[in-house]
Amino acid sequence: MDNLDSPPAKIGWAALLSGENGVRSLALAGGVVLHAINVYIATTILPSGVKDIGGIDYYAWNTTLFVAASILGSALSARLLIGMGPRGAYMIAALVFAGGTLVCGLAPSMPVMLTGRLVQGLGGGFLFALSYAMIRLVFDETLWPRAMALVSGMWGVATLIGPAIGGIFAEFDMWRAAFWSLIPITALFAVLAAAVLPKRDTDRAERVPLPLIQLFLLTAAVLAVSAGSVSLVLARNIAGLAAAAILMALLIGVESRARQRLLPTGAFRITTALGAIYATMSLLAVAVTSGEIFGPLFLQVLHHQSPLAAGYIAALMAAGWTLGSIVSAGASGKGIDRAILAGPMLGLSGMAALTVLMPTESGGAWLALAPICLALAPICLALAPICLALVAIGLGVGLAWPHLLTRVFQVAPDGEQDLASASITTVQLFATALGAALAGMVANVAGLTDPGGVAGTASAARWLFGMFAFGPILGLLTGQRVVRLHSKAREGSRTSHGPGLS
Repeated sequence: MDNLDSPPAKIGWAALLSGENGVRSLALAGGVVLHAINVYIATTILPSGVKDIGGIDYYAWNTTLFVAASILGSALSARLLIGMGPRGAYMIAALVFAGGTLVCGLAPSMPVMLTGRLVQGLGGGFLFALSYAMIRLVFDETLWPRAMALVSGMWGVATLIGPAIGGIFAEFDMWRAAFWSLIPITALFAVLAAAVLPKRDTDRAERVPLPLIQLFLLTAAVLAVSAGSVSLVLARNIAGLAAAAILMALLIGVESRARQRLLPTGAFRITTALGAIYATMSLLAVAVTSGEIFGPLFLQVLHHQSPLAAGYIAALMAAGWTLGSIVSAGASGKGIDRAILAGPMLGLSGMAALTVLMPTESGGAWLALAPICLALAPICLALAPICLALVAIGLGVGLAWPHLLTRVFQVAPDGEQDLASASITTVQLFATALGAALAGMVANVAGLTDPGGVAGTASAARWLFGMFAFGPILGLLTGQRVVRLHSKAREGSRTSHGPGLS
């Protein structure tokens, strides 16, 4: 009878979000929220910051350095977790992130701002990777899938909150305060972590040597492109690209002989299934990067949108990504192949539309007129398709992304599944950082800094989206190879098991 009177044990989401587990969930989700919100705050307020402290030629460096440092933070997070335990690792990550945020908020010049972004990126990379790594340490295995979904879903939350925070502060000419607002939030999550996370990992994981040489070469390749992007002299741009190519060649050579690898075997060869998947992922991520970085600037200068409106319009790509992931989640069989190919096709259509529409200057009454006058007001004709193009780019990535990630696990060599899992973040962050560096180079050469103004910004928008449209074109080719190799492997499996088996 006592058993009948006792309350049922909580399961599923109720178990994850209640009691001590609820506080742990909040602390871990907070790490991703801080990293993700900061991304959208920075892109939204950066045009205002550049007006105040200058440094338009280093515009893309803000993203490049942040993401490059995030790669290092993600790679070093395992060592930090083993050395300091969950509680200590999380608090150090929060301290580093808060320190970088403070520097950004106090920056009197662009070099100081970039220093802050570098430190921020390191702390953000720590928080991002630790939030996922600690799920297995603080939750029962039955709660892992929901915990993963909760932490991953924080990017959607950031899409809603980040542009709002950045936009509101920018509109009141208080862009610095947007950074400062993150510091007390970081402190709150650090206190939560100190209260609920264990001091030590009871598994006592063994220290694993880091692929330091590969990480150095990877980061140096991105910075070489960034260094070349600052100059308006074409020869220096080419020199930066050549240096990056040499560094990547060295990386591939070192990786092929290294005992401690950065990526699974075959990752750098387009002829392998894994190499084709990574190439497709990278090309899709690069396409998104160009719009996320420069979209708010183009919308403010060319289409006279407020920082708040520009931030949310640019965030439509992230919304499309989320929508695409949800729509595509239940695909199977040929539906998966169609989703993978739809990614670059939608990306190409979106980039082509932005190449034509974004450089055309328009007025600032779009939000008031758009619901009623698509056929009457030129501004609606200018901005409504821009919004659709941004959604299309994100939607394409969202449709393909979950299935590309799944195939990474499916084709990873035996014994390298853990390395393949860790490599997903590395590949995505590297593609984002490299895309930011290349976007900065194209925009600067096309006139963003000289002649600047409306004319220079329009030229930069035209060349940027026009050049980056080649990403989805190449992505369509690599995506076709992904589908073809998977079909071939599936047919081979059927043959080996007999004609009657699938």
